[in-house]
Amino acid sequence: MLRTFVILLIALFLSCSNEHRNPHVEIQTSVGDIEVELYPMQAPKSVAAFLSYVDSGFYKNATFYRVLNYENQPSDAFKSQLIQGGLWGTGKRKSLPGIPHESTLQTKILHRNGTISLARLEPGTATTEFFICIGDQPGYDYGGENNADGQGYAAFGRVVKGLDVVRKIYNQPESDQYFTPRIPIFNITRK
Repeated sequence: MLRTFVILLIALFLSCSNEHRNPHVEIQTSVGDIEVELYPMQAPKSVAAFLSYVDSGFYKNATFYRVLNYENQPSDAFKSQLIQGGLWGTGKRKSLPGIPHESTLQTKILHRNGTISLARLEPGTATTEFFICIGDQPGYDYGGENNADGQGYAAFGRVVKGLDVVRKIYNQPESDQYFTPRIPIFNITRK
């Protein structure tokens, strides 16, 4: 009887922990693969939208197309380091509705080294474009210096494997903030 109870308790614990496991995705690039852990409990709208794009195959044949480093930004601008990717320039994203903005004030996911976040113009306009922070980037958090609106960007996960690949991409040739050539993203898939 006690043995049966212990087995049931262990099974219940394992099923509960699997239900709350954070999903992982793999960004497959020409430079190597990047594994990202997503945080749906903290950023449910951002994660749900991103995973819907992953599951629909939107990111097949996408690119990392932009890089910000200390040398390619105006001298009087807020300086940051990141790589940006997605569907920019493909036309696929134009018909997508904007994702409701989840600020770092709400999610408590700060823009630290390896954080993945949604790129946007105005709050609620983010869709398929994302960036990965190189080093800590507090200017992208709520109240940070990077946005005049003070709302920051919507962070929703963190790189857990492949930060060396992120840095290799970051160090690729660029001209005026754009990789030359763009870095292919073969696909983004769930792990």
